Amino acid sequence: MLRLDSLGQRYGEHLVLDDISLTVPDGQLLCVVGPSGCGKSTLLRTIAGLLPVREGAISIDGEPVAGVPERLAVVFQDYGRSLFPWLSVRENVALPLRRRGMGRAERRDEAERMLERVGLDGAGRRHPWQLSGGMQQRVAIARALVCRPSLLLMDEPFGSLDAQTREDLEDLLLEVHRAEGTTIVLVTHDIDESVYVGDRVVVLSAGPGSRVVLDLPVVLPGKREQIGTRGLPEFVGLRAEVGRAVRA
Repeated sequence: MLRLDSLGQRYGEHLVLDDISLTVPDGQLLCVVGPSGCGKSTLLRTIAGLLPVREGAISIDGEPVAGVPERLAVVFQDYGRSLFPWLSVRENVALPLRRRGMGRAERRDEAERMLERVGLDGAGRRHPWQLSGGMQQRVAIARALVCRPSLLLMDEPFGSLDAQTREDLEDLLLEVHRAEGTTIVLVTHDIDESVYVGDRVVVLSAGPGSRVVLDLPVVLPGKREQIGTRGLPEFVGLRAEVGRAVRA
C-alpha cells in the first residue's frame, strides 16, 4: 500500500505540491491528471525517492520513503533513452535480475516469461534499435515488471506514441495489471486514457501549490475495450467530470 500524508514539495521557494494526502491500496491502478505544469511528474519523482520529501511523509507497505525504495519500478515516456542499445532485448529485461544476483539461466527464463507476457516472445535476441517505438515501450514495461515490484510508477508512458499504438499499449497495461496484480500510479495528460485504464482518477489543481481537487473511483460495466467502453454513457459521464475538474 502506498500512503501520502500531507505531502508538500517545492523547488527552492517555489511551492509545487501542497498538502497531498492519498492512500493507494494494493493492486489498484491510480491515474493522476491535471493541467500542464501542475506538478504531476514532480509527484511521481517524489514518490520514487528521486526528490527528497520537503513536507509531510510517504510510506510504501508501512516503510517511510527515504531514497529509492527497494521494490519499486518506473517507466518513463522516453523509452529510447531508458533502454541500453548495446544489450539485447532479453538482456535489457534481465538487467534488474542480474543486479539482484540471480543466476544466468534463471534470468533468461524470467526475462522470456515477461517478454511473452507483453507480446514480444521471440524478440529476445534483437536489439532495441531494431524495434518500433511501441515495441521498445513494451520492453521497458517488461523490464519494470520482471522483478515483481510492489509499486510501479509510470510517467506519461504512452505520450509520444501514435494513436493506434497507444491504444494497444493501454490494453496491454490492463491485461498485465489483471495478471500481475501490481499497484500502479500512472501520470497522464490524457483524460480519456485516465478513465479507460484507471480504477481511480485523481485530479491535481493548477499550480503553484497544487492540491487534489477530485478523487474519483472509476466504475465501468464489463471488460474494457477501446470502442465499446469509450461509447458507454458511464464512460462519457466520468470523462466529463474529470475534464471539468482539470479545467476548473
